[in-house]
Amino acid sequence: MIVDNIEQLGRYAALNPRFAAVVDFLQNHDLSALPAGIHSIDGDDVFVNVQDAPVKGREEARFETHRRMIDIQVPVSGCEEMGWCPAEKLPATTYNEATDMSLHDPVEGGAISDLASTYFTLCPGQFAIFFPSDGHAPAITPSPLRKAIFKVRV
Repeated sequence: MIVDNIEQLGRYAALNPRFAAVVDFLQNHDLSALPAGIHSIDGDDVFVNVQDAPVKGREEARFETHRRMIDIQVPVSGCEEMGWCPAEKLPATTYNEATDMSLHDPVEGGAISDLASTYFTLCPGQFAIFFPSDGHAPAITPSPLRKAIFKVRV
């Protein structure tokens, strides 16, 4: 996982050659003007999903992991709290090939907060990168939130 200010995203382009397309998109588009939904950047290899996230507390959040895609999450309006945990520490679950997502719930009798190694707050002007090795519980927010999730093929 990486957390940084959005103007620093280009520094991480060496980690994946497709990150440069995200940097270019951010330099040439106003995220707050994009309608909700999926916007193609480079076919299925790079796209952005603009979402309006509802109010959600830590206990409503679910940890997710991905196998084929890296998430670059950018809050557009408002701050959000996120949980993080190494993927290998999350309870086993099924993988949905179509959505490239596994949702991890706590073991019976446990709480979602039991899974998190850490929580952090991400605000507009910042980003978080989640690799397949990163379990993340996004969009924990006391008020509705607009965010952009860039999906980048590994």
